Amino acid sequence: MDLNELKERLEGKTIEESMAILTNLFPEKVIFTTSFGMEDQIITQKIFTNNLNIKVATIDTGRLFSEAHEVFYQTLFRFGKTIHTYFPDYQSVEKLVTEKGPYSFFGSVEDRKECCRIRKRVPLERALQGMQVWISGIRAEQSDVRSQMQQLEYDEHKKLYKYYPLFNWTYQEVRQYAKDKYVPYNILHDKGFISIGCQPCTRAIQPGENFLAGRWWWENEGCKDC
Repeated sequence: MDLNELKERLEGKTIEESMAILTNLFPEKVIFTTSFGMEDQIITQKIFTNNLNIKVATIDTGRLFSEAHEVFYQTLFRFGKTIHTYFPDYQSVEKLVTEKGPYSFFGSVEDRKECCRIRKRVPLERALQGMQVWISGIRAEQSDVRSQMQQLEYDEHKKLYKYYPLFNWTYQEVRQYAKDKYVPYNILHDKGFISIGCQPCTRAIQPGENFLAGRWWWENEGCKDC
């Protein structure tokens, strides 16, 4: 099935209907990755409450906020469902920290990307192995780069479809939905943290700052994605 045909299948459908269609077209091959941010919690709620056959997975980099683990726990308690957890290779982490110390990512963009690769990207590739559809919580208003994306895309490198259920939602809509549906969420969102990644690499943002300004805040402005 090509991208345009799949877009037609999802045209006019609700998020729940769209995800159900994807699971029917690609049985056992749809994965959703969560970092327990508010957008991800909403998607998790929709998957679990509708008993959709979607593998929910998370990457524990070893540097997460304790508040993220608390949301992880609350989510398991609330829904009673499985969240598959992937860790980085311990030998790679040991080698990195032994050779460059615990805060090598402050040294340069290259060092930061090396840390991201070891702790996040490599385990993510393991999680995505064999999958045909990858669902994530990306929204258009999060950055200029993301605003140029499409709600449904095909990744030629990874050879899978990417679907962003909340792509056209505003942050205000995200907050309101979480409140209305009593969705467990990270309390750091109430303290100015909009995008929440690893603890050393994330800070709260000030009013008017870019959504991703709190990520790798010591670097020059530019692409702030791994």
